[in-house]
Amino acid sequence: MWNLLRVSAGMDLRDKTFVITGANTGIGRANAIALAELGIGRLIIAARSVERTEPVLAAVRERNPDAKVEFLALDLADLASVSKAANEILEKDLTIDALINNAGVAGVRGQTKDGFELAFGINHVGHYLWTEKLLPLVRRAPQGRIIIVASDAHYRAKQAIDWNAVRQPSATFSAFPEYSVSKLANVLHANELARRLAGTNVSTYSLHPGAVASDIWKRRLGVLHVLLRPFLVTNEEGTKTQLRCETAPELARETGLYYEKERPKRPSRQALDVTLQDELKARSDEYVAAFL
Repeated sequence: MWNLLRVSAGMDLRDKTFVITGANTGIGRANAIALAELGIGRLIIAARSVERTEPVLAAVRERNPDAKVEFLALDLADLASVSKAANEILEKDLTIDALINNAGVAGVRGQTKDGFELAFGINHVGHYLWTEKLLPLVRRAPQGRIIIVASDAHYRAKQAIDWNAVRQPSATFSAFPEYSVSKLANVLHANELARRLAGTNVSTYSLHPGAVASDIWKRRLGVLHVLLRPFLVTNEEGTKTQLRCETAPELARETGLYYEKERPKRPSRQALDVTLQDELKARSDEYVAAFL
């Protein structure tokens, strides 16, 4: 069982709506179950496969029979799918209390349907469109939150983003340098949103969940994952920082910070570069303009 007493003190989530991407496995699954145990009122899980997500939906319902739990088909590698899924939520006319951009890929080579390097396209561009379309619903909340799951890999990104490379298939064999760029984009995005939404009722958070023994690494590292397992934390441990950013009352008015081990931490110099934040926003706006 989760030890959620510290997190949940003084908090009532029975009337709250949370939307999370990619919660069919890994820390997303652990996060969804933890939210159920905290008594969340409504949870929408947006993922690619209803078959793979159904066990998570069942687990959430078992722990919180009163919650409204829904699956929504979403493929972050296809901007048309992102737009369609967001429109389905918009049609429900909801208030979103927390928008959790959790889904992601790592160490996978390729290119999205819309021509972006795979990690950059899924981890950033797809989530950028998703966030822009759903932002009006987050702004309705008394205290809306946008949580972006990044990584300490963002520290390893080069000083500048290669704007040509993000429009090409993955160039490296491991695709980990590309992953680092996508995670830098995540932190830049959270910081830019915080500046844009300053003075509103919406707070933004980016975070590193820790070195988690999740399926994302098991699939990519094979036998090496077994060797690394003693140095990795569980999915339940990995979701603690995420859960804190989503629910902790004392974080309500913190915004634009990067978190690790449940505490704020200074992100990379590149992530704090306002010029780079603005350039990423301008380019991202161009990337998704046709799907807004």
